[in-house]
This record gives sequence, structure tokens and C-alpha cells, in this order.
Amino acid sequence: MGESNTIRIDFICPKNAGRSQMAETFAERERSRRGLDDVVEIASSGTRPADSVHDEVIEAMDEVGIDVSGRTPTFVVPEDLEESHFVITMGCTVAEFSPSHYGVESRVWPLMNPEGEEMELVRSVRDETEQRVVALFDEIEEIADERAEREDTERSLSERVTDAVRSAFRSDST
Repeated sequence: MGESNTIRIDFICPKNAGRSQMAETFAERERSRRGLDDVVEIASSGTRPADSVHDEVIEAMDEVGIDVSGRTPTFVVPEDLEESHFVITMGCTVAEFSPSHYGVESRVWPLMNPEGEEMELVRSVRDETEQRVVALFDEIEEIADERAEREDTERSLSERVTDAVRSAFRSDST
């Protein structure tokens, strides 16, 4: 895992055209809402990327005011995972990337593939993805708040998250 003052989250699914795109855009929104733009890096990729984001995903995300139509699916670059703190897979196995090799927190989100599905199912995948992303950011804030209780509570959330990244993740990799 990299030695930086930011926390990196990687969302990975096979085609990088549905679930991981939803997760990335919800994470970008959540990062902005919480004032963590300078602290949290977000990426998504696929093991076998599609040519474009699935039409039904574009439609479902548009319903909640998020435009993913201009995004392009990309390949996973395993070396990039060395800089990650959280590798979250959806539909592919995290074991493919040997997260323990990188000292990365890995999670599997068992979300259904929305490709070619009826809009009702696509919406439920979208909503569950959003809930999981919000919970992940709650967890990041909780780590920062727990550390702040022992230190200076006058600091901003961004400063507390940066300190949490420095102490929690660097100490885990030594």
C-alpha cells in the first residue's frame, strides 16, 4: 500500500460498465458532500471492460441526477492497487488481485449485475450500491472521529481523515 496522505478506494467489477461505475459516482458525490475532495481518491475498473457504460445504468443514474453517459470502462491495473486502501469487488473475485500482497482492505459486495435487466432491478442495484457507499464513508469518518477523540477535536474532518490514514494504514503495513 502506498505512503500517501490520501485514502484510495478502488471499485472493481468485470465490465466496469454497471456496478463499479455506480459505486464510483456515488463515492465521488459522497466525498464532495463530506468535504473530503483532497483526502479521498476514487477509481473504478474492470477485469474485462465493456465498450461503454450499460444503457440501463445510464438511465437509472440519470434518475438520481448523476450523468455517467460520458464515462469509459477501463481495465484493472494491478500495480495501481498498491496505492489503494480499499479494494471493493462486485462480481469478480478479489482473490484475483491478492489484496493481502498489497496490504489492502478488501471487500466483496454481492450486487447483482444490472446489465440487460428490467429497470426495477437496476434501480434496486443502484439504491443498494448507494447505501453501501454511504456506509463506507460513514466508516471512514468513524475511524477519523475515534482518532480525534484521543487528539485534537478542533481539526476539520479532512484533517482527521488524513491523520487516520497516516496512522491506521501505515502502521498496518509495517
